[in-house]
Amino acid sequence: MSRTAPATRSAIPVAVVTAAHPIATLPSLTRACAGEAVGTYILAFFGCGSVMSAVITGAQVGLWQVAVVWGFGVSLAIYATAAASGAHLNPAVTLSVALRRRETFPAARVLPYWGAQLAGAFLAAATLYACFSPFIARFEQARHLVRGRDGSQLSGMVFGEYGPNPAVFGTAPATLALLSPLAVMLIEALGTAILVFFVFALVDRRNRDAPGANMAPFFIGFSVAIIISVLAPLTQAGLNPARDLGPRLFALLAGWGSIALPGPNGIWWAYIVGPLVGGPLGATLYDLLIRSTPVAEERAVIYEDTPADATTTRG
Repeated sequence: MSRTAPATRSAIPVAVVTAAHPIATLPSLTRACAGEAVGTYILAFFGCGSVMSAVITGAQVGLWQVAVVWGFGVSLAIYATAAASGAHLNPAVTLSVALRRRETFPAARVLPYWGAQLAGAFLAAATLYACFSPFIARFEQARHLVRGRDGSQLSGMVFGEYGPNPAVFGTAPATLALLSPLAVMLIEALGTAILVFFVFALVDRRNRDAPGANMAPFFIGFSVAIIISVLAPLTQAGLNPARDLGPRLFALLAGWGSIALPGPNGIWWAYIVGPLVGGPLGATLYDLLIRSTPVAEERAVIYEDTPADATTTRG
């Protein structure tokens, strides 16, 4: 029996990624920034919260549980806020959309979106600290950690990222030498490139095999989870400058000092530059290798009977 392609395929219900609507229909900047702040708060609360509960209390069993909570947090944040802002929730996504979907997202919104994302992540870190503060102190006391001194990355990692991952490899000087800041930046760029490649594929109306509006956020979150499961043992897989810098700034104010910023080996910039390079790279690769393919050639599934099929059916 033949399969018929659907006449249309919807995507996330905003103009910013799929060109579904003209720029004139974009939500107001105030509403959009509120959406980005709330969405990034949700993302960082559940994402950083899963790391915090795993590191500080041992509640999570294994990396995959942390990754899954991260992924579901991303998915729910998108579902909750996409109608208001497009649910970028990540400066790397915003930059990628501004560069590759210029007809639907004005460049003048990039900086306001970034500011809203940073604010949301900072507030999420503050909320988590208010909840977990006595338990963080207990964790540090049990391990003879002095907040703000060498070794306190073991507690500071619940806010900002470090490479190599302190929970996996420890904090000895020899361990820090395993990954240079440049290597961390390249790994973060790779992970973010893969993520944004998937995002652009999942919300592309020209991709007839994408899951559509209702399921795209789920698969974006699932993409985050699988990337974390591979790269987090190395760099903690930030993949998002706001998710890293917002909580890192809070940790700076909460006593981690130079361990938070600039971090051991001055590593903080790698978690900003890497995603901002990798995101547009992933978007560009998708557009050049996949999206620009003529429609007649990008049909990976046969949707109509060929003459041979029809002959076989009749026979």
